[in-house]
Amino acid sequence: MKGKTLAWALTAGLASFSMAHTAQAADDKFVTIGTGGQTGVYYVAGQSICRFVNRDSKRHGIKCNAPASGGGVANVNGIRSGEFNFGIMQSDHQYKAMKGLPPFDKEGPMEDERAVFSLQSEVFTILARRDAHIANFDDLKGKRVNVGNPGSGQRDTLEEIMAVKGWKKSDFALAAELKPAEQASALGDNNIDAMTYFVGHPNGAIQEATTTVDAVLIPVTGPAIDKLLAEKTYFTKADIPGGVYTGNENPTPSIGGKAVLTTSAKVSPDVVYEVVKSVFDNFDRFKKLHPAFHDLTEKDMISVGLTAPLHEGAVRYYKERGWM
Repeated sequence: MKGKTLAWALTAGLASFSMAHTAQAADDKFVTIGTGGQTGVYYVAGQSICRFVNRDSKRHGIKCNAPASGGGVANVNGIRSGEFNFGIMQSDHQYKAMKGLPPFDKEGPMEDERAVFSLQSEVFTILARRDAHIANFDDLKGKRVNVGNPGSGQRDTLEEIMAVKGWKKSDFALAAELKPAEQASALGDNNIDAMTYFVGHPNGAIQEATTTVDAVLIPVTGPAIDKLLAEKTYFTKADIPGGVYTGNENPTPSIGGKAVLTTSAKVSPDVVYEVVKSVFDNFDRFKKLHPAFHDLTEKDMISVGLTAPLHEGAVRYYKERGWM
């Protein structure tokens, strides 16, 4: 009898422990942020956001992870499918997804898309081997160019430029589809003549490339670019600062936009609130995690580059701080 009583007590105790453990697990909220390639600023941004969210997870019960992903277009699709709760993307991709414009026209308008805050400025960047004799965008014709992996911001932006210029991929001797992490070595090994990137500066992949091979940044200017800027207001004129990369001492003009953290209206306001709070309550520390964050300001982050409505959880925090 005592044995049965002991066994029952042990079973009940284990059941209670299991139920308590399950209840605790149910209380935990797991959020995933879609980022980009590991050499890019998106990846650093996602990792940095999660760093501050996870520091306070005992209080709010949220655990955050930010895996590498295919980039902005892939992050839009990841939010839409539920693979990601948040995603970092170009401001133009946020706009296109909201309106259901290419490359999101097949899925239709993403009416539940919501902005959280903007991040660093980004510039469409072309880096070419000096011995490829590429001085401007038109010189890319007949060259071996990495157009970027499908789903990346660089690929989508390049295709917009090609469309306004009336170009096709066949205008290149090679249209490589390398991921960001593969570009620098391909340029250094003379497998491509030029690489493209839509990214904040300074960038690790471009630093790597310019220290391993004599390479130059290529200006993206001209009448076709002016036409693109007039038609696509989510792009602006932008410069890559001079002196950031070896052998490139002068500013390089191009087009750009903002990186934006985006989510869905389906994500809990409490979760979005805590993610926003984690960043802005640690803002000075956050800005030190990458040189591209150095010039960020709270005022710009909650207004500039946001082409979708703000999520109500973000609005709650901004109103508490007296910013809205």
